[in-house]
Amino acid sequence: MPVLVASDLDRTLIYSPSALALTMPDARAPRLLCVEVHEARPLSFMTETASQLLAELGDTAIFVPTTTRTRKQYLRINLPGPAPKFAICANGGHILVDGVSDADWQATVMSRLASECAPHEEIQAHLATNADPVWLRKQRVAEDLFSYLVVERELLPEEWVKELAAWAEALGWGVSLQGRKIYVVPKPLTKSAAVHEVLRRTGAGLSLGAGDSLLDADLLQAVDRAWRPGHGELADTGWTVPGVTALPERGVLAGERILREFLKAARAGV
Repeated sequence: MPVLVASDLDRTLIYSPSALALTMPDARAPRLLCVEVHEARPLSFMTETASQLLAELGDTAIFVPTTTRTRKQYLRINLPGPAPKFAICANGGHILVDGVSDADWQATVMSRLASECAPHEEIQAHLATNADPVWLRKQRVAEDLFSYLVVERELLPEEWVKELAAWAEALGWGVSLQGRKIYVVPKPLTKSAAVHEVLRRTGAGLSLGAGDSLLDADLLQAVDRAWRPGHGELADTGWTVPGVTALPERGVLAGERILREFLKAARAGV
């Protein structure tokens, strides 16, 4: 039976310049491959070795990029290897099949959101009223499904995020702080639900996953085996559950290690 690999992208397999964590002497730094350009600037990277491993993985397993990015943001990434048949975007809000959003899945998601959590407009209004211009740089809406704020992290009061999380929880929404972004996402909008749907469609017998943030926790619990890097929200909070391996590597070398683990498990079938 096929093996399915559902992996987060940013700060798991691909890395912005600020997230590379190249702590070794310059002469020993790994060669990097740019996999994303935005507005004529290189934006995301992986090591050349990781790119080779990902190409091998695409020939060995069903690789499913699983990201909180919007479809537009995802489609500007140029990953090595065969083009994935399936991709999960907007934290599970869209399943792309050959690059096109699946209408049936999108309808299922919208129905759940309408019945299980407060309207997105209420969240947007609260953020617009309560976010302080001293630290707020941008307020964005992703696919009309969730909101995120771009902030100056050093000026952001930690207590504000905790208060926002408590307020959102009562309305059926969750909050995740990732780098300079605060995500406010409906609780029914999950990567795990979309992964279960792709598993159903592919008939995969073994599922593997990886991720670094609290938005990935449900994904890591939904698959048979999973890995998390030594950085990110999950590492910072010491989060782990049975079946999830906490890796020591941080930054772009963690992405390389995760791909090695994927390949080893996929080839062994366990």
